[in-house]
Amino acid sequence: MIKFFAKGINFLFGKNLQNKNVFVSGSLQYLERKRNIDKNYFDYIRLATLELVSHEINSKRLAGNVAELGVYKGKFARYINSYFPDRSLYLFDTFEGFDKRDVALEQKQNFSSGAQDFSDTSVESVLQSMPNREKCIPVKGFFPDSATNIQDSFVFVSLDADLFEPIYSGLQFFYPKLSKGGYIFIHDFNNDAYKGARKAVEQFCHEENISFVPLPDANGSAIISK
Repeated sequence: MIKFFAKGINFLFGKNLQNKNVFVSGSLQYLERKRNIDKNYFDYIRLATLELVSHEINSKRLAGNVAELGVYKGKFARYINSYFPDRSLYLFDTFEGFDKRDVALEQKQNFSSGAQDFSDTSVESVLQSMPNREKCIPVKGFFPDSATNIQDSFVFVSLDADLFEPIYSGLQFFYPKLSKGGYIFIHDFNNDAYKGARKAVEQFCHEENISFVPLPDANGSAIISK
């Protein structure tokens, strides 16, 4: 019945919805495994892909921890923490917004204005939203300097730093430490407001002779696997 109504919505309103970048579609209709997806999260594709990836990693018992670079208020990090409850979650951020050094390069290359304000956050407020707070390791400061002493391996990394320099530095830092079978999500790859994200992925993948997969989520993420 639900599929019938979904088809009706597409038939009657599909063109108007698609003009607003809204799509009604089925997802994994024949998968019997029960999945835990927060229906209130604003980006189903991004979150659903994280759930699928976490299932692959956890079911294969891959060794390594998880991380996010560009945490802001922790809205995505809390799901990483939830789907990987037994792994340490490194939270890399200035927790004060964009660093002026990264913004200067961003503006020089005309990737973006770098003007968005992400300073309304803090380590404590982010930790309060984490379901497994005891597994979280906040790393405050300018990346990659803040990560100098970290030698861990990783099975999942989210790069959501928006600007070219931290994303490129994040790929340089995390990819060598990524376990075989692990994944890196890069947010904003197909976001024309932050063209540096695409440039960072393309440049890194060209240098390493590796591939990426673009996603049709809200901000156009890309995925690199190993």
